[in-house]
Amino acid sequence: MIVVLMGVSGSGKTTIGTRLAERAGVVFADADDYHPAANKAKMAAGHPLNDEDRQPWLETLNALMRGWFETGKGGVLACSALKEKYRETLSAGMPKSTIHFVLLDGSPELIAGRLAARKHEFMNAKLLESQFKTLEKPADAFTIVNDRAPEVIVDEILERVRVKG
Repeated sequence: MIVVLMGVSGSGKTTIGTRLAERAGVVFADADDYHPAANKAKMAAGHPLNDEDRQPWLETLNALMRGWFETGKGGVLACSALKEKYRETLSAGMPKSTIHFVLLDGSPELIAGRLAARKHEFMNAKLLESQFKTLEKPADAFTIVNDRAPEVIVDEILERVRVKG
């Protein structure tokens, strides 16, 4: 099982992802940990990343997941994956059924409230509007509104991934 939890910053990718990985007995990776220093500095200054900034980062994440796939391991990746072409890069070189994309959704007000309540190393809350504008909701992913307890969301993801399986 490889799951990419996607969505804008503050949608709950890390919170849900760590619990999901623990329950499924697989590794968890946060895509933020793989950003180069230049990307982090740009975002911390309140500037959104462009496609050129993201491409090497996405290729690194693809290599990470291909490694999981090639060694028969499962994993959960928390990654914004806002555009279809980003998701194509993330899943390149693996069979289509290998990766389950799950969009953690929520209203701008809900997510802005979460961002206001946390301190993030480089994600500037001013970037939330640009992330919502950039988000291309996938037709082939599960969409789950993350407005309930984390364990309820994890249960729903596990049920839906196992059914699609």
